[in-house]
Amino acid sequence: GREAMAGYGVANERLRVLEELEREIGASLQSAGTVILELSKEKAGERLLERQAAQFGAAVQKVESELSAQIRYLTQVATGQPHEGSSYAARKGCQLALNRVDYARLKLGELARACEQMLEP
Repeated sequence: GREAMAGYGVANERLRVLEELEREIGASLQSAGTVILELSKEKAGERLLERQAAQFGAAVQKVESELSAQIRYLTQVATGQPHEGSSYAARKGCQLALNRVDYARLKLGELARACEQMLEP
């Protein structure tokens, strides 16, 4: 019925946000790559480095906060708290999404630490 359709709308919106997050992660990896390339040069461009490092930091923060919001929502869905419709398939999908989110968060953390170490004087 109508509730199911509303549920689909919410699900599609969630998926769109997650896809955007994936692009954001890609962009932050690109910034990190630029930083690493620049650092490997004899004369690293200070200004470029600072700009790319700042972009990377901002992207990581955005991804972190968005992932946290997604995790909170998925946890509500998975624990069967009141929300827009619930089913086993949705919970299974949520669990898989949570696993991917955790993995992405882990990898981003590792990358951020690696970049910080490289930027230390």
